[in-house]
Amino acid sequence: MDHQIPATSGEDKLWTQSFISACVGNFLLFFAFYLLLPVLPLYLIEEFGANKTTVGIAISCYTVAALVIRPMAGFVLDMFNRRPLYLLAYFLYVLCFVGYTLASLLGIFIMVRIMHGLTYGMVSTAGNSLIVDIMPSSRRGEGLGYFGVANNIAMATGPMISLFIHDHSNDFFVIFYAAIASGVLGFLIANTIKVKKRVIVREKQPVALDRFFLAKGMSGGVSLLFTAVPYGMVTTYIVIYGRELGIETSMGVFFLLMAAGLIGSRLFAGKLVDRGRLLWVIGCGTVVCLVSYLLLSSLMKLHVLTESLLVPLLFYGVAVLLGVGYGMLFPAYNTLFVNLAPHNRRATASSTYLTSWDIGIGLGLIVGGRIADTEGGLPLSYLVGAFAVALSLVVFHKITAPHYEKNKLV
Repeated sequence: MDHQIPATSGEDKLWTQSFISACVGNFLLFFAFYLLLPVLPLYLIEEFGANKTTVGIAISCYTVAALVIRPMAGFVLDMFNRRPLYLLAYFLYVLCFVGYTLASLLGIFIMVRIMHGLTYGMVSTAGNSLIVDIMPSSRRGEGLGYFGVANNIAMATGPMISLFIHDHSNDFFVIFYAAIASGVLGFLIANTIKVKKRVIVREKQPVALDRFFLAKGMSGGVSLLFTAVPYGMVTTYIVIYGRELGIETSMGVFFLLMAAGLIGSRLFAGKLVDRGRLLWVIGCGTVVCLVSYLLLSSLMKLHVLTESLLVPLLFYGVAVLLGVGYGMLFPAYNTLFVNLAPHNRRATASSTYLTSWDIGIGLGLIVGGRIADTEGGLPLSYLVGAFAVALSLVVFHKITAPHYEKNKLV
């Protein structure tokens, strides 16, 4: 096993050159990801004639692949220095974007999607672990909040620019090339990150399940998983749902408003976590998400009854609420997993956190697509999503919160 070099006392500076480079590199990586996210369902439908079920399966291959690699990624990152592995994974991730320009058949597209998911699982786990290594522990919640803001800015700008290009040129390849350029720039900036070399002490221990998965994080993983199910439905199908509701405004506005909510709530949520309000932040964020999905699922009935401006106003209001809810959940859950793990298992903690999220996203993609092809359509999908969030709230209050109070190390 390797052991983290303890930070010297008094080093509470957060905004170092390496922290800034990590945030910018993370933004550009996710900007490339979000450029593709809203248009891939449209690309599959227009270019390959896929139905919603097929779209869900093809898109979810990415998440399933990331899910498969994460436990091994956490194990490897805890055994070796993380920076070289992060940079290698980043490079391979960017390289996979080229594959979309070469995929002429649905089968080839799915193969590219699987490879992209594998590299994403590695680079996201490595980045999430690396950022914890370069920030002071006293500002962990705040630092993870700012690190996540980089993702949210990418969420705001990526889909908006992507859908603008699609609406005005209808050229998917311009979007693919833009994603490649963003990834290359991010990789160059990520190379400037500096991390103290860790002293690695490898002990001969049997390979067991708990080397790949943080057992103490299981209950937290279950409650996080349930909140991820409808999130996968929103990010994949919200453009289609907006069209079904007759909303003619660019769907990039939805992602922009959602990102605004995420950024705003992350900034205060991270500080509340550092002040000992972690469990309150998760509970409050979950309730906000529950209300949001109940509203979202009811919009189609309202659209049928009236064609007033109320439907688009509520639609975009839900975007803000979802942003606020998830902006509270992300840094709080991330910190929860890290606080349950010793220093030499931080990557495993990050892997468990992200694996739980990926399972929920994958279920949301597949289940949401299948339900959307039934008579109930996407409104029923989002109602099922609301039910999943309600289950998350129950699991969190009955099991996760008491378990965390008993087992936290920080």
